[in-house]
Amino acid sequence: MPAVAGPEIERLIQLLARLPGLGPRSARRAALHLIKKREQLMTPLSAALAVAAEKIQVCRICGNIDTQNPCTVCTDPRRDPSVIVVVADVADLWALERAHAVNARYHVLGGTLSPLDGVGPEDLTIDALVTRAHAADVKEVILALNATVDGQTTAHYITDLLNDADVAVTRLAYGVPVGGELDYLDEGTLAAAIRSRTPV
Repeated sequence: MPAVAGPEIERLIQLLARLPGLGPRSARRAALHLIKKREQLMTPLSAALAVAAEKIQVCRICGNIDTQNPCTVCTDPRRDPSVIVVVADVADLWALERAHAVNARYHVLGGTLSPLDGVGPEDLTIDALVTRAHAADVKEVILALNATVDGQTTAHYITDLLNDADVAVTRLAYGVPVGGELDYLDEGTLAAAIRSRTPV
């Protein structure tokens, strides 16, 4: 396909196309929008990216991404230090925070165990989690991992490692989503909902 713009614009499109959810066509539209709104969008965006590239760090305690280290979550005195919520990545942490579901500390593993993809325990921050779970003030570890084979494998592996820690190891409930209709749910979700039923 012949180029319709200079190499700088083509490079912008190629970089945008690498973002999740953007293919080549969406990236082209996004690039055009940025160019049209150069003063309102492109200039502030490039400045924000430059600042982010310079200041963003990975928290040495939990693995969150922030501009301070330890991160805002770890330094918040209102958080319950007795509960650690384990998530696979930062996006999961942010999702739980948006939901205001828990007021605890977090631990980001950096992924899940996946032998097929060559991801083993040494590639994740599982050792650091085990160390944190053995602290005297920690009473519960919540495994907030995806209900996938890799997520469940990781949860079982961590549970085994925490057998000698004086903590309760819990996991998220599975089943019918809020507002969900049974007729539209898959069999796996329905089976998990039946197994995870609770008293009324």
